[in-house]
Amino acid sequence: MVNYVSPGVYTVEKDISDYTPSINTSVVGVVGFAGKGPTDKATLITNQNNLIRTFGEPSEGLVGQALEGSLEILEQTNTLYFVRAIPLGAADASATIGLGTCPVAVVSGNSTVAGGWGITDTLLLRIQVYDNAGVPQYASPKDYVIPAGTAASGQAEAIRKIVGGGLDADKVGCFDGGTGYETLGLSGAIVGAFAGSGASLGISACSGTTTFDAASGVSALVNVLATQGGDSFYGTSGKLATGAPSNGLFASAIRTYGASFETTGASYLLESLYEGAGYNGGTRPDGTTSGNSITVQGLGSQNFNVLVNQDGTVEEAFKCSLVGSGAFLETVINTGETNITSEILKGNLQSSGSDATATELGNFGGTTQSLLGTADDATFGGLRTQYLTANSNPTGEGTAAQVVGAPVEGGRWNKLLQSTATNMSGGLNEAGSTTEADRATALIGTSTTDPKTGMQTLDEDLLNIGIALIPGISTQSVQNNLVTLAETTQNFLSLVSPPYGIGTAQDAIDWTNGKSSSTAGSRTAAINSSYAAIYWPWLKIFSVFDGKDRWYDPSIFAARQMAYTDSVADSWFAPAGFRRGRLIKPTETELKLNQGDRDSLYSGGNCINPIVTFPQQGITIWGQRTSQRSPTALDRVNIRRLMIYVRKIILLAARRFVFEPNDEFTWAQIEGLMNPFMDDIRRRRGITEFRVVCDDTTNTPVRVDRNEMWCKVLVKPTKTAEILIFEINLTNQSAQLGSL
Repeated sequence: MVNYVSPGVYTVEKDISDYTPSINTSVVGVVGFAGKGPTDKATLITNQNNLIRTFGEPSEGLVGQALEGSLEILEQTNTLYFVRAIPLGAADASATIGLGTCPVAVVSGNSTVAGGWGITDTLLLRIQVYDNAGVPQYASPKDYVIPAGTAASGQAEAIRKIVGGGLDADKVGCFDGGTGYETLGLSGAIVGAFAGSGASLGISACSGTTTFDAASGVSALVNVLATQGGDSFYGTSGKLATGAPSNGLFASAIRTYGASFETTGASYLLESLYEGAGYNGGTRPDGTTSGNSITVQGLGSQNFNVLVNQDGTVEEAFKCSLVGSGAFLETVINTGETNITSEILKGNLQSSGSDATATELGNFGGTTQSLLGTADDATFGGLRTQYLTANSNPTGEGTAAQVVGAPVEGGRWNKLLQSTATNMSGGLNEAGSTTEADRATALIGTSTTDPKTGMQTLDEDLLNIGIALIPGISTQSVQNNLVTLAETTQNFLSLVSPPYGIGTAQDAIDWTNGKSSSTAGSRTAAINSSYAAIYWPWLKIFSVFDGKDRWYDPSIFAARQMAYTDSVADSWFAPAGFRRGRLIKPTETELKLNQGDRDSLYSGGNCINPIVTFPQQGITIWGQRTSQRSPTALDRVNIRRLMIYVRKIILLAARRFVFEPNDEFTWAQIEGLMNPFMDDIRRRRGITEFRVVCDDTTNTPVRVDRNEMWCKVLVKPTKTAEILIFEINLTNQSAQLGSL
């Protein structure tokens, strides 16, 4: 404490307002299989739509009922963690999109042309764009007027301003300069939005009139048909006109090489971020679209849109480029789980079937050379581009002259080929040879890796899981590991069930006691733990996803009613009976249990919570035993859930006292913290009596010397009235009833 040595007024603030925090007791952890979504991580789900969007719809192709169960439970709680296990052999869905180069006409501002030509008359440009299939994009070519008197050095800039202001961005763009163009005397480029061998760009120009009729005496200045591949760059009518044009416009264009590279060289592999058949695009029986597909839209200049469609509608949209900038495809979308931008896709550049993600595209201007070409002018590999220009002093019919030197920014016009709704395919939830043992391995997971996998991901205090289940899975090793995890962490109650079709009540008892060899499911070890509860029989539910009645794991509805109990009472109330255990959605139980069945399932050391069909009250959970066989308070679900809650609160509240002095002042603080908390539970009918002891009787000198501080909390938990007995006494007429 600070020692004050000079006169003055000082303030000291001390916070002694300790209180116990509150926690949500209805947090449910569900482990199982799904067709899409994150794998081996506990993903927070807060509503049914969020579940379907993240992990897909239930389907018959999925083992277990994790999705079905989660949908039911989410009707009673808004906090569920879904862990998607993934067996060996699962595969990403993918769509391969070809690469191509856009047709481009580059306008030169080269002032070295003889006479320093300038535009002495109005210039008219006419543009037509053809898509990948060669279909014209304008009903009539578009015309653009360049004013007269534009100096030679500004011709390309004038074209850029005029054309750039009126272009349709989805068909054609106008690019202004760029590093490296200056050495070629280039300052503008007209770019077709479509890439690939079928795409082309038609440009013609004339001056002094709005007609393009050469017979009228006006020379056709340029008529360029820029195409992919082939030996000739110019179209049949695209050579320079006879004689030097009077206005002296100097034009050039980009010649593209390697059209075959679209399919045999480089491509873009767009894969689902995670494995699963839920990403595969297709059509449902009712004709609606399912899964994911990719649409590529060409934009003017070097840009394009990648649209990720979910069930036929656009779910994500990315404006991309293959130029190494902030809009680079792999920057915008992502390459994997470490840099997630898209929640559906990851993108990888492929070269001859091998990953080439780290390779730069088209950086010919610097020392780094691209996958798509080399600095050798004689070698044009891949989607490489080279500039061509007309002879600087055309006399007679013009010829094309190759520019000397390495191409600059050669990959600037490379794009994904435009496509509409390319379905993703090839996604697998598991290999065709996956066995029950493989699935068990995936569900159980491992705690020795970082991150953990399978159900081991539930072992995280921050998740605050209070209930856990693996619905639809009755594999002995999986259930045993879930119960073991619950006991080890002491954080949650695990819910399990015998398999569907186990047989009679005796068969279900034998299964629980480890004496079952039924074809529906065998068990060789009994379940015996206060951290597990068993429910049976299975329940028939109408599935809205396929319009069929299906049998659901009863543990789903046990978890659902526990969440319901928390919402209308507290976790230490029994989730059973007509008040908190009545089930509305199920229409039938697998087996109708009579009084003898219920007595056998619930007594004599047996511990199955029966789900009973009552004629008037309906289907109801009619038991709340844990699977502990010893007759203690912890053989009831409400007491075990109470103790899970008390333990979590004590851990959260008392952690602040670690490293405090181990003396009577700290002991008193702890008693002052715990007494109101326990009294609140008493007032809310969780316990009938309690006492908190933290003094020198619990903290002996030996314990203090070991740096230990002990606090004893004694509680009398409130028992439930499960057996109601009314003693009816008949008396004679002379009996005094008040004295009986």
